[in-house]
Amino acid sequence: MDYKIYHLSHTDLDGYGCQMITNHYFKNIEFFNSNYGKEINERITQIINAIANSEIKHNLILITDLNLTVDQAKELESKVKINQKDVKLLLLDHHKSGQDCASEFNWYFLDDSRCATKITYDFFSSIMGANEKLNKLTNVINAVDIWLENDKEFELGKVCLGLISGAKEINRIMFPKENAEYMFSLLKKIQLYFNKKNPHIALDEAVHSIKKSFFRTDKDDTLSNLVSSYNVDLLTKNKKLMNIDYDEFRGILTYNIGNVSIIGNDFLKSNPDYDFFMDITSRRTISLRANGKVDVSKMAARIGNGGGHPNASGGLLNSFKDSFVYENIKKQVEDIILTKGINKENQNGK
Repeated sequence: MDYKIYHLSHTDLDGYGCQMITNHYFKNIEFFNSNYGKEINERITQIINAIANSEIKHNLILITDLNLTVDQAKELESKVKINQKDVKLLLLDHHKSGQDCASEFNWYFLDDSRCATKITYDFFSSIMGANEKLNKLTNVINAVDIWLENDKEFELGKVCLGLISGAKEINRIMFPKENAEYMFSLLKKIQLYFNKKNPHIALDEAVHSIKKSFFRTDKDDTLSNLVSSYNVDLLTKNKKLMNIDYDEFRGILTYNIGNVSIIGNDFLKSNPDYDFFMDITSRRTISLRANGKVDVSKMAARIGNGGGHPNASGGLLNSFKDSFVYENIKKQVEDIILTKGINKENQNGK
C-alpha cells in the first residue's frame, strides 16, 4: 500500500538531517519545517488541510526533532480522527521534555541518547537497508547535536551546524520546497569533505563556494547577486499567487525577504507589469519599493502610518498578527489595505 508522507521537522541541522534521511528512502513526500510554539500548530493545520484536499487516501504524518506538548498531541490526534482518510502518525524525537507525550501516545517515540537524525536513520535503515554516506552524515550530526565533544566527528559537526544555521538565502515561509532542496544540496555537498584531510577545516574554507554552487547558473557573480537573481526568478514564477492590489496598482507581497532594496528593485525591473514591491516582516514593519508608477510614500502613510520617498518607503501595520503560512499573511495584508480606504486622487503618483 502506497502512502503519501507529510514530514514535519525542526529548522536546524538535526531537523533537516531527518528530512535528508526520508528524502533518500521515499519518493512521495512533502516537507514542512517548524520552530517551537505557535508555528507547530499552524504547520499541523496546514498538513491536515493538505491531506483533506488531496485525492490520496493513505497518509503518514511524520514528525521529527520536535517535541509536542500534550495539548498539541491531543489536538493532532483529534484532527486525524475526524479526517475521512487513512492517516497514520509517527513522531521520532530525542528531547526529554516530551516524556509526558511519549508516555501517553503510542505513536510518540522518544530516545534522548541519540539525536533525531540518528533515530530516523536507525529506524528506516533497519527496514529499508543501510547507506554508508547517510550513516556517516548521521554520526556527524549526532556528535554535535547531543554535544559529544570527545567524538572524532564533533569539530566537523560544528562546521555543518554553522553552515545550515547560516543558510538563510531562501525564505522557507514563502518557498518551503525550494528551501528544502537548498538544505539537501548543502547536506549532500558536506559529504564530499568527509574523507579529506582535516575535513572540518576543508569544509569551513569551502562554505562560500558551496553556497554559490547552488545559485550559480551559466554566469558567475557574487553570492549576493546570485541569490538576488534566484529570488527574483522565484518571485516571477509565483507572482500571480503573490499578487497584491492597491487601488489600480499591482504589486507583489513578500515576507521577511531581506535585501529589499536589491531584490525589490530587481524584481520591478524584470516585471514591468508590476507597480510596487511590498515586504512585511515578523515585526509588522513594511518596506515598499516602486518604479515611478505609484508614490509609495503616500501608500505607506495611508496603510502603515509611515512615509519616505516616492519610490522607497516604509511603515508599520499595527493590526498585523505574525503567521508562518504565507497565505494567511497575504490575506491579512489584503484585509488591512481594504479597511484603510483608498483615495484614488491622492494615491496616483503621476
